Amino acid sequence: MAVAAALAACGGGSSADAGEPSGSYPVEVTAASFPRLQRLGETSLLRLRIRNSGEKALPALTVSIGIEGERGESSALPFGVRDPQPELATADRPVWVLAETYPRFAGSTEPGGATTSSPKTFDFGPLEPGESTAAVWKLSAVRTGRYTVGYRIGAGVSGSASAEGEDGEEAGGTLVARITRAGPDVEVTDSGEVVKIGKHDRTNGRGDE
Repeated sequence: MAVAAALAACGGGSSADAGEPSGSYPVEVTAASFPRLQRLGETSLLRLRIRNSGEKALPALTVSIGIEGERGESSALPFGVRDPQPELATADRPVWVLAETYPRFAGSTEPGGATTSSPKTFDFGPLEPGESTAAVWKLSAVRTGRYTVGYRIGAGVSGSASAEGEDGEEAGGTLVARITRAGPDVEVTDSGEVVKIGKHDRTNGRGDE
């Protein structure tokens, strides 16, 4: 699986990499979801639940996210692509905009997933044997098209520890989403939510975590 190795999140304290243990740590992605069909301007939740299936604590559970394909892999944005037009002042273009204070641990109102040195990698801290972390990213779609979002699970921030899936391969996966234009009966509010025209009801039926 080709996934760009990096991502920045807000809040939380990053795991210290000084003296971080080395080795391979078994993990299991027990749940992964992201709406397959989305509308421009719609806010959706990307959810991952990851379990430490080994007998040792992970030094730091990390998640690296990137849009697959050449344009996504060459972009510095976790949820963006690189526009090849040479005259552009900024080549990176977001496909989804990550909401402030996200990602979060599921059920929490506090930020989770600390900033790392890589702009596409989130650090969720140590994970004890048998324990799980459920993380949520709140994303607003701003570019139409069909995209494959790849995610890779890591076991540390220094590069000396790695996470592997049940098959012994690199732990991770992909989620596919298609973004279409909003229908004629809806509009996008200043806050980025999709609502029925003349009404306050949200069309996506999803709220904050």
